[in-house]
Amino acid sequence: MLPQNAESLQTEKEQAIAFDRECVLLALDGDQDAFTDLVLEYQRAVFNLTYRMLGDTVEAEDAAQEAFLRAYRNLDCYDTTRSFKTWVLSIASNYCIDIIRKRRLSWLSLDDMLPGEVMSAIEHQSIEELMVDGERDRSVQEMMALLKPDERAIIILRYWNDLSYEEIADALGINVGVVKSRLFRARQAMANRIKVREPGLVLVGA
Repeated sequence: MLPQNAESLQTEKEQAIAFDRECVLLALDGDQDAFTDLVLEYQRAVFNLTYRMLGDTVEAEDAAQEAFLRAYRNLDCYDTTRSFKTWVLSIASNYCIDIIRKRRLSWLSLDDMLPGEVMSAIEHQSIEELMVDGERDRSVQEMMALLKPDERAIIILRYWNDLSYEEIADALGINVGVVKSRLFRARQAMANRIKVREPGLVLVGA
């Protein structure tokens, strides 16, 4: 028997998928308001991902709109047994990866990466704690630029969208082992590269 909190999470997930399925079926039947309901439900999560991936508000808004447009155009391909949120996040992340690769993003140099005064309080923080600390949003965004696009997508899906390894694998079309490997590599890269150039302040591990 599942613990009570696990049962609650499972019920919430089932309810979300049921909501997604109903909206998609109505949208396929011509009800545009039903698709609008999906946009309103998940636009925050999608924009959060596109902004973290691209680092620019205007570009992120355009990418989020494009993700929903692509979802709408391919709605008949949607598997109603899976989460619409995971599906549209997969569309958004792959679109952002394409943008990053096309523009051949130049990674920030370590010397210019982080202002010491912003990072001065993270000496004892883990990467997970840093991920959820909104007060250091700009610095985290700069750190994300150090990662490869696919590693960046995994970090965002895991820590900002709280997707499971299985959901991330589903979203990116890779297996769970690859997700875990890339997530570990991304976390290590961030932890090992971030050095605060002030006496006694060095972050060297997760």
